[in-house]
Amino acid sequence: MATATSSSSTVEPPKYGRLITILSLDGGGIRGIIPAVILDYLESQLQALDGPEARLADYFDVMSGTSTGGLITTMLSAPNTQNRPLYSAKQIVPFYLEHSPKIFPQSKGIFGSILGSVQDATGPKYDGKYLHNLVQKLLGTTRLHETLTNIVIPAFDIKKLQPTIFSSYQAPASSAMDARLADIAIATSAAPTYLPSHYFTNQDKDGKTEEFHLIDGGVAVNNPSFVAISEITKEIAKKNSSFESNTKPLDYTRFLVISLGTGSNKTEQKYNAKLSATWGPLSWIYYNGSTPIIDVFSEASVDMVNYHNCVFFNALGSDGNHLRIDDDTLKGNLSSVDIATKSNLNNLVEVGKKLLKKPLSRINLATGLYEPVKNSTTTNEDELKRFAKLLSDERRLRQSNAKDA
Repeated sequence: MATATSSSSTVEPPKYGRLITILSLDGGGIRGIIPAVILDYLESQLQALDGPEARLADYFDVMSGTSTGGLITTMLSAPNTQNRPLYSAKQIVPFYLEHSPKIFPQSKGIFGSILGSVQDATGPKYDGKYLHNLVQKLLGTTRLHETLTNIVIPAFDIKKLQPTIFSSYQAPASSAMDARLADIAIATSAAPTYLPSHYFTNQDKDGKTEEFHLIDGGVAVNNPSFVAISEITKEIAKKNSSFESNTKPLDYTRFLVISLGTGSNKTEQKYNAKLSATWGPLSWIYYNGSTPIIDVFSEASVDMVNYHNCVFFNALGSDGNHLRIDDDTLKGNLSSVDIATKSNLNNLVEVGKKLLKKPLSRINLATGLYEPVKNSTTTNEDELKRFAKLLSDERRLRQSNAKDA
């Protein structure tokens, strides 16, 4: 990998292969279960090709994630005591099923609902203590430069009013950006109104302290795939020899991107202009169990990035190198980020399983909705198998060329 990465990386650098590989995971709270199901299937296909010890971090030059996707990214890329990924993909769904009800405890009865409403008005809906303790215990003192492959995780600095991008390419061990993964995961998940903002400090090699005042990365970029592409592009622009053996311009047709969404309720159309025209600040924050302002900015961020990606890959003639899997037909509790009842969590697992069987779809740039690819019988499952083969072949090619170098 690039020089910014720990020597523990198991991925040979792109200069030894044909592709530059990216995995991107959207934000979405408990809906992170949906991409977790997809990741489990993808990793199982890689294991069928390369053996049971294969892990996603072995195949991607960059893994990026926002909010819940950022947490998953750290879990899949942080090293364990054997210097292998802390979690396999198949362990992510059980993790969510076990811990989500404690991260997002549900109000019980009428008195619980009243108390919850009071808390909603005076502070974040959840105090975040369980999540913070869990993440601190899970990731410990591991820092950004120690991940097994490059990662890119966005947050937003509420004091500076600008995005903060935690990127392996910008965080050598000497930098103040080389934060603990625990702080990064907590920060990118600090969704306004749901969880408290996260403050921490970090020092660079000279002892200079930098402050971070962070909230959820989803307010800036809920689909971080294009940020990952940009980070790699910047690295190559600096003529990093880990990517190219010479200084010729980057061939963007080399990019292979798997971008996984957490679902949305677009087809439900539960808001409209006549309704929202009457809303004041409180209604934008809470309306019929939802938080419209959060829904608006998170979906806007996802769609704009998806729009850019579709135009980008289509213009390059490389649509086949961009796989976006998402579901815009969620309804009711399924579209919530925090209704962590046992039944709703299990239903989200089923959404993920059904999504695998659905036809391969691409977004209609005019309507913003996903539509099956015309004249194709390919399912998302089929396409993941194809991408697994591409990833496996790429890894084998790099290993062979690296030995001969």
